[in-house]
Amino acid sequence: MGRDGKLRVGVAQIPSRAGELQVNLVAHLELIRRAQEDGVGLLLFPELSLTGYDVGPRTPEIALRRDAPEIAELAAASGSMTTVFGFVEEAVAAQFHNAAIAVHAGETVFLHRKLNLATYGNLEEGKHFAEGRYFETFALDARWRAGLLICADSWNPALTHLAMVHGTTLLLVPIASAESAVGGDFSNPEGWELAMRFYAMIYGVPILMANFARPGTPDGADWWGGSRIVDPFGRTLSVASDEETLLVAELDYAAVKQARYRLPTLRDSNLDLVLRELNRLSWQIGIPPESRRV
Repeated sequence: MGRDGKLRVGVAQIPSRAGELQVNLVAHLELIRRAQEDGVGLLLFPELSLTGYDVGPRTPEIALRRDAPEIAELAAASGSMTTVFGFVEEAVAAQFHNAAIAVHAGETVFLHRKLNLATYGNLEEGKHFAEGRYFETFALDARWRAGLLICADSWNPALTHLAMVHGTTLLLVPIASAESAVGGDFSNPEGWELAMRFYAMIYGVPILMANFARPGTPDGADWWGGSRIVDPFGRTLSVASDEETLLVAELDYAAVKQARYRLPTLRDSNLDLVLRELNRLSWQIGIPPESRRV
């Protein structure tokens, strides 16, 4: 995919049209076309971009299986580019997940189910979705390995650390962030800017974050945009306003090597210590061995 470790990446910031599958599909196809014309090798869309975020009780009727014709159409349209987009997945045993899928050359190459369902503030994902159970990464080429955390997944530092020890060299973070999502004095735009720059710097990993654009017509949502591409030193390469747009930047694997050499967070992660202490903590608070997750 990359030339000598170079990787041209894109972030598609589109409006959210909850439940309007065909409208969203057309928007995806248009951004895929634009990205291909710009030589993008990897394109990221926001959380639940294909089905829309606020589907609520319509979850069963809007959910798609992985072999749905809409997903197949996007996979075919992506060609040699890897495209990552979100949808409500109907999985085994009629379970519904907030999922993100990667497609390439007409095929599905990866799927992630959201692990940390946002059920706080004005968010109610736990009422509608089943949580994911596993975390994995997927290879883009011999150097670049993508880790994917959907929105609130990345607000759990343990999950972000897990993504890194799984070999992530490019972190993808599709989100659906509205200004009023948490409430009170919490600023979502400021929080996301701080978190993405911090994680990129501390782990030496470039990050793509994709959020929804503010809709052109009032529909009650206060999406604020702010999609961005951050380099492995925590510097913002490109950032969006609140309008529909395509961000593009070129990443260099040589910068990842330099960032991780100079600040070896991953090298010094000391997994043996972390695992030992987690198991010791489980024992202290009385979690039976068969129920422990580590």
